[in-house]
Amino acid sequence: MHELAIAQNIIAIVEAEAKRQDFKKVVSIKLQIGELSGIVPECLDDFFPIASRGTVAESAHITSEIIRAEVRCLSCGYEGKPDRGLCPSCGGSDIKLIAGREFFVDSIEVE
Repeated sequence: MHELAIAQNIIAIVEAEAKRQDFKKVVSIKLQIGELSGIVPECLDDFFPIASRGTVAESAHITSEIIRAEVRCLSCGYEGKPDRGLCPSCGGSDIKLIAGREFFVDSIEVE
């Protein structure tokens, strides 16, 4: 249920931008969501209308683009998709997550 709090945070970001840039209505909001962020886009879709009620984003449509997980192997230098927590190139476990935990508002379309 943390998606409701996340939706409320998105609204806070949008409301701050509306005040800063003086717009009155949001048409759409594009999100970037890392596949390992713990955020479920479908749940966010369900809670967004509740959180946006009475705001400049009340009738806005949200879209989510998923950022795939990527790792860098500190042993061989491989960068790409992980394989069950191991480097698919050398089989090593000395890997660092370099993408996939992000979450941010990418763009806001306004009228």
